[in-house]
Amino acid sequence: MKLSEILKDIVITEIKADPEMEISGVSYDSRSTKPGDLFVAVKGFASDGHRFISKAMAAGAVAVLCEDLPDVEIPYIRTDNSRLGLALAGRNFYHNPASEMKMIGFTGTNGKTTSTYLLKHVLEEALGAKVGLIGTNGNMIGSEFLHSERTTPESLELNELLREMADAGCTHVVMEVSSHALVLDRVAGIHYATAAFTNLTQDHLDFHKTMQAYAEAKKILFSRCDTGVFNIDDSWGSFMMADNPCKCMSFSTLAPATLRAEDIQLNASSVNFTAVYQNEREKIQLAIPGRFSVYNAMGVISAALSLGVSLKQCADALATAKGVKGRAEPVPVDGNYSVIIDYSHTPDSLENILVTMRPLTRNRLIVLFGCGGDRDRAKRPIMGDIANRLSDIAIVTSDNPRTEDPMAIVNDILPGMTPEKAQQVVICDRVEAIHAALDMAQPGDVIVLAGKGHEDYQEINHVKHHMDEREIVADYLKARKEK
Repeated sequence: MKLSEILKDIVITEIKADPEMEISGVSYDSRSTKPGDLFVAVKGFASDGHRFISKAMAAGAVAVLCEDLPDVEIPYIRTDNSRLGLALAGRNFYHNPASEMKMIGFTGTNGKTTSTYLLKHVLEEALGAKVGLIGTNGNMIGSEFLHSERTTPESLELNELLREMADAGCTHVVMEVSSHALVLDRVAGIHYATAAFTNLTQDHLDFHKTMQAYAEAKKILFSRCDTGVFNIDDSWGSFMMADNPCKCMSFSTLAPATLRAEDIQLNASSVNFTAVYQNEREKIQLAIPGRFSVYNAMGVISAALSLGVSLKQCADALATAKGVKGRAEPVPVDGNYSVIIDYSHTPDSLENILVTMRPLTRNRLIVLFGCGGDRDRAKRPIMGDIANRLSDIAIVTSDNPRTEDPMAIVNDILPGMTPEKAQQVVICDRVEAIHAALDMAQPGDVIVLAGKGHEDYQEINHVKHHMDEREIVADYLKARKEK
């Protein structure tokens, strides 16, 4: 591909390279650079790609897209924002694959993963579509599962994945769009048929610093879509809807909206409600418990309606939908008690899962939780308070400590907990904590293992150690039985 084609729509401040030059690939990591590549020097948080231009050149890069003058003799193109340049170069190199499919993006603090899986199921059932999925649990091309490292991949890998999806015959792509991805231009250059806002609660303030900045990051998505779908029961819903060029669809359980939920019934294993859209009414049944499931379903139905799916088709498809790994996921046990694994790692999601499980608990509600290292410290005592208020026994343990001391994280959680509420137990080793929770289980108890969800690892000092809570529970119960 000619360099001029790869540079389409990139704002260039200086060029010292032949636009007719042939480029065989694009890279931004010198370790993966190949002969004939355009190397994009991105200024990151941990390192500056400009420092690796010489290594990329030695690996065969024939030109560099950069912000600063390169320190070696190599054809170069300068731009004010090489991170944005990377996204557009990747889009152009892979021939704009997103434009060949209907793109649907979900953004918000909680509910994105479940919503993307549910919408994928609805589109497949209602339209017979082949649907790509991109998100926290992994990526899918139809029924093929691909592992993922991030909620939203880096822009170059994202466009490569979208090209695979388009070439495989996908007509729709449903993806989670994180606030980081929006601010860091990972999804720049992609236009969405539909974008949906689930909710906004405290998270990622280590990165965004304030809730206002966090909300503004999410709002970027709605300047890049045809139709925006908004949960107007959320306190940030009206902010997300304001001043957007897209067509707006709202959903609510409380107020007049494009789509309303009425007659809500919350059951032990499902939610039931009546969806009201224009002059239509349909009974909705979804086999995932919790009031948050009503909101997830409403966002999915709204998005599907914007894509030409009827309300009746939505109802029929959701009735056959299954739960999502790591989201209120039951685990087999050896007694008359329950163990639930849930990816509740924010204050709101922890409160949601505990409120959902309380009516299903015949005896004691036990929660095991921690907080991730190198992330928003302000939410740690808040989560301690929530666990303390809403459970009978709160076991404080480690999550993904990353580069922090696990006990220091625990000590940040504990000030939010007061002794007169739940019984408090501190066991820093997460495996030992799970064993202790199983040992204290009595008939009628519900144990919630919060925070890890679908993850099968624990990250310590940049190393991911295998840790699957399903295996931990199964292995311990088996060993205990054999004693």
